[in-house]
Amino acid sequence: MISLEIISLILLLNKMRMIQRTLVSFDWAAKSLLRQKVNFDILEGFLSETLSEDIVVKAIIESESNKVHNDDKFNQVDVFCENSKNELIFIEIQFYDQIDYFHRLNYAVSKVVSEHMYEGYNYDKVKKVYSINILYFDLGRGDDYIYHGRMDFKGIYRHDALELSPAQQKEFRKTYPSDIFPEIILFKINKFDDIIRTSLDQWVYFLKYTELPNEFNAKGLKQVSKKLNLNKMDAATQNNYIDYLKNVRISQHAIDSVRKEGEEIGMQIGEQKVKIEMILTLHEDGIPIKQIAKYTKLSEDEVRKILIEKGKITE
Repeated sequence: MISLEIISLILLLNKMRMIQRTLVSFDWAAKSLLRQKVNFDILEGFLSETLSEDIVVKAIIESESNKVHNDDKFNQVDVFCENSKNELIFIEIQFYDQIDYFHRLNYAVSKVVSEHMYEGYNYDKVKKVYSINILYFDLGRGDDYIYHGRMDFKGIYRHDALELSPAQQKEFRKTYPSDIFPEIILFKINKFDDIIRTSLDQWVYFLKYTELPNEFNAKGLKQVSKKLNLNKMDAATQNNYIDYLKNVRISQHAIDSVRKEGEEIGMQIGEQKVKIEMILTLHEDGIPIKQIAKYTKLSEDEVRKILIEKGKITE
């Protein structure tokens, strides 16, 4: 006879078991499906959890940075939308490491602000911008997996937070300068430790694994399970997704190959530099070229050529 403890354990495991769904990745959905008004509820759910307020997407904004190109194989996705408060939200997903990403991000945010400030407008027409970055590489140095950047003004001596004046607060319905300046949110997906602390972590889990456990109930995830199910899509859409995954794999392989080749070249350059320094040091110590060649495992002609290039001997 099975004990109540074992039955309870079985029920718990059944509750926690994953539903077997074939979901499409968020990056591909953002490139295509999430731009459709019928799927705004998915986008609204993600943004609401990310920004900790109920977000209503009014429209997808078409701009040069938001166009979809058929030859875009490097999985760099931009979703540009406007919410019901006329604020602009810019979402970018990137898989591959970019050393100057912070600089690029600074440029992208500045461009969004300037593109929507037309000649003749007063400065109070500058729109609030949110930049949300979903990154699958380790940007910068930090142990967390979600970072939120705001423009806060702190006193150097009194350490107080600068607020808008009463007149400014009444006019703009904002309290701090940070309510006007852009905000940047960075998701470092690979840093996520798979521990669900908040409802936002449920979204991070989906972004990392493209899976949804039964018990997940964050805003928008129920719509994800229904609308991003590959098995329920038509054949043409399924084929487009499969082709997309192939292109991603090809791109990843190409980048990895170039990176590996660069590392090998770097090692070779490093070894050559060490040998040159060794040759120069041994030569200054009066060691004959024949001995230097033996120590460095180079030919005597190679050693002699290096010494000539460095101006240590003449031909």
